[in-house]
Amino acid sequence: MKLRSVLGLLPALLTPNTEANVEDNAIWLLVETAPHVLKVIEGDHELEVFEKIAIGRRGVGLFKERGDYKTPLGEYRIGWINEKSRYHKFFGFTYPNRENAERAFATGLIGPDTYRTILRTSVGATVPPQNTSLGGQIGIHGLGRASRLVHQFFDWTQGCIAMTNEQIDRLSARIKKGTLVVIR
Repeated sequence: MKLRSVLGLLPALLTPNTEANVEDNAIWLLVETAPHVLKVIEGDHELEVFEKIAIGRRGVGLFKERGDYKTPLGEYRIGWINEKSRYHKFFGFTYPNRENAERAFATGLIGPDTYRTILRTSVGATVPPQNTSLGGQIGIHGLGRASRLVHQFFDWTQGCIAMTNEQIDRLSARIKKGTLVVIR
């Protein structure tokens, strides 16, 4: 795939068609990385806004690789929940998804076996492989014992969305496995 055709995908990824992916009145999450906010939305009505979230220490990107410290842009689902995470609570994303796999395969970052495995998980209700060159274990989590001061002033994660423990507790009452998460 040529760079020009990949860049042509950029507008669609930055303004996802959530109407096609959200059931009427279903709760979904919108992560706006530039103002550092996470919004809980029901249908098209904002229920709650969490401010001062942190993202990956190297910002965001369409092309995430293991160890690049970037938060991936796109649409994901909550794939699993860990209520006893070292970061208080962890809501894992279905990352990498079909779009991530297509870009990575087109650029040679992953091979055909990994590509097919990710595609198979994207049509079912299973979590994609978490140990590929695209990275894994991306999600929303609390601070755990991390520094509140660092969190307040810096993006510090390895690619996740971080919130305070109090914020993640409030969020956990509203979401479940399968909840749509849009990151832009």
